[in-house]
Amino acid sequence: MNFISIFYGLFLLSTLGIYWSVPNQTLRLWTLLIASLVFYGSLNPEYIPLLLVLTWINFMLGREIGNNTTQGKYAVDWQLSNEEWQFAQSDWNRRRLKLLWLGVSLNVLLLLGFKYLPAIGEYVFGLQINSPNSEFRLIAPLGISFFTFECIAYLVDVYRGAPATKNLLKFVTYKLFFTKLISGPITRYHTLTSQFYKPELLSAERVTQALWLISQGAVKKGILADNLGIFVDLCFGNLQRAGSADLWLATFAYGLQLYLDFSGYVDIARGSALLFGLVLPENFNFPYFSTSIADFWRRWHITLGDWLRNYIYFPLGGSRQGLVRTCGNLFIVMLIAGIWHGSAWGFVVWGILHGLALGVHRATDAMSDRNETLADFWQNPLGIVSAWVLTQLMVFTSWIWFRLPNLQDSAWVIQHLWGHGADSQFVQKVYVESLNMNQYQLTAILATLALLMSIIYGFNARLKLEFNWPVKLLFVPICLYAVWLLSPEGSLPYIYFDF
Repeated sequence: MNFISIFYGLFLLSTLGIYWSVPNQTLRLWTLLIASLVFYGSLNPEYIPLLLVLTWINFMLGREIGNNTTQGKYAVDWQLSNEEWQFAQSDWNRRRLKLLWLGVSLNVLLLLGFKYLPAIGEYVFGLQINSPNSEFRLIAPLGISFFTFECIAYLVDVYRGAPATKNLLKFVTYKLFFTKLISGPITRYHTLTSQFYKPELLSAERVTQALWLISQGAVKKGILADNLGIFVDLCFGNLQRAGSADLWLATFAYGLQLYLDFSGYVDIARGSALLFGLVLPENFNFPYFSTSIADFWRRWHITLGDWLRNYIYFPLGGSRQGLVRTCGNLFIVMLIAGIWHGSAWGFVVWGILHGLALGVHRATDAMSDRNETLADFWQNPLGIVSAWVLTQLMVFTSWIWFRLPNLQDSAWVIQHLWGHGADSQFVQKVYVESLNMNQYQLTAILATLALLMSIIYGFNARLKLEFNWPVKLLFVPICLYAVWLLSPEGSLPYIYFDF
């Protein structure tokens, strides 16, 4: 069931009708859970038992970790000396730590198993697990990355002192909530479930905001991302024939496609959740207007960035142990982020590049703190523009390894970004027959799209201006009609479904 489809619209309306008509919140949670199972069953039904079992295991582990009472004889005899109590508490804390490591290891091994077992089988044992002629295929469940990250976050939060839930229904509903299950945003348990029994009642303004999010997400994905994706697929699917200008256009088009595709999905997810009175976290904040790579990661896939900071970067020591150690921690975090995205070497290279860029930025910041001239330069208009250009050039070129994780393909693109002419047949097939436009017209379209994004950024982020709710409500049917009219036939799958 695709978010941009008549079926999803009917499914959402039906679920909303039942949800708001039942008398108490327990029945509403059952409504959300059953709807989530139906939604996931329309996409990946064979993995529903696995997700349910994993949810129950993490629920039980969370309960055990969150049980702060001492065990054994100390639980019966409460008249303990201070020394005996300290020994008992120390023993129990060690047990809690072991349970935490068990839970984290289980989730990580599951994730790595689905993502890396095919690659390990091929490189180590020579087994073609997912090849077309193989009898055995191991396809990762949709949303498994986001599922396991949320489980790890919950277990760590409970270990750190957050209350563990004893309500299985609430926990299962949180884990399988259909709007966020497949591709995020990564949502902490306590943030979402605190809203379950106190959902915001619907009002005209809230419903309009939800529909506005859904419609703008549909425009981003259905019209913009999918049409950009046609050119990106044509160009990167015919590398040997494409010229340098084509490769640059495809690189920037892919960066825009990835952002519009993923942020469009999140907009629809957040809008759908809002109709149930639930608020999901934002995941994007105009990342292509960042003036540093650190700022980019505060704006891009925000919930993943928060997860990496809270559960990897800070435990490694964060920035508390000197510049060299800080840069090393940043490198490790981004390397893990690259590995998380997939088993191909291109994702590792992408993570390494971002890790190095974050290290360079942190070192530059340290130099600016000691050099007043350098600090002033980054604050004046020329410095700000230079920082923006350098940041976006790094971000967009690194997307090459993300889109082409096979190192031979990505290396070929890097080597031919300058001075390489296009095959005449490529121009005919791609621009004339497929796109019905020339290279200059495509460049103008990308520039216009960038200009529109700049205008929206100026009004929303800088001037803090936006349409009031009656105007938004007026635009909702126009946007949805435009999606129906202008989306390419056979919409492309969401890119982040692969991760």
